[in-house]
Amino acid sequence: MHIAVAGNIGSGKTTLTRLLSEYYGWEPKYEDVDVNPYLSDFYNDMQRWSFNLQVYFLNKRLQGIVDIRNSQLDVIQDRTIYEDARIFAPNLHAMGLLSTRDFENYKSLFELMISLVKPPDLLIYLKASIPTLVYQINKRGREYESGIRVDYLEGLNSRYEEWFANYKDGKKLIINVDELKFEDNPQDMEKVIELIEKEIR
Repeated sequence: MHIAVAGNIGSGKTTLTRLLSEYYGWEPKYEDVDVNPYLSDFYNDMQRWSFNLQVYFLNKRLQGIVDIRNSQLDVIQDRTIYEDARIFAPNLHAMGLLSTRDFENYKSLFELMISLVKPPDLLIYLKASIPTLVYQINKRGREYESGIRVDYLEGLNSRYEEWFANYKDGKKLIINVDELKFEDNPQDMEKVIELIEKEIR
């Protein structure tokens, strides 16, 4: 089984991935943000590094999916290949931070890659308001995230809502992070597990 967790920056994907991995015994696959050679440069100069960052992520996401399918294990994945192409790249393009030439090149590469892989068995979307995202980003204190613009997060949130509403590649589940504080409240985590159980059992 392949479960994937999607959501904006600071929505709690890594935390939920860890908690579900511990509860179910699923193999966790985390997003390697701390070893990304472009991320710090990107947040300092988005226009210069947007294309490089997106191609790097696309490469890593495809490799992750191939590894998941080859492992034959039950896997919980932090972030999906869809988010880069459906959320982040279009948002950068709309903000004028990714040229049309680079964006079209990137989209063509994504469509080729996605034709070669299967979607997750369940896609979990962590929905969160901007204040919640900003609070959680500040709470974890990553230096390279200190310059993230609120309008950037707002643009991403709008695109997440549209993408998830139109996602039809498999089962999907929304978890409202504003209401369910699964990291700090065991009862809220139990509710999250109940919602997941309804989808996977």
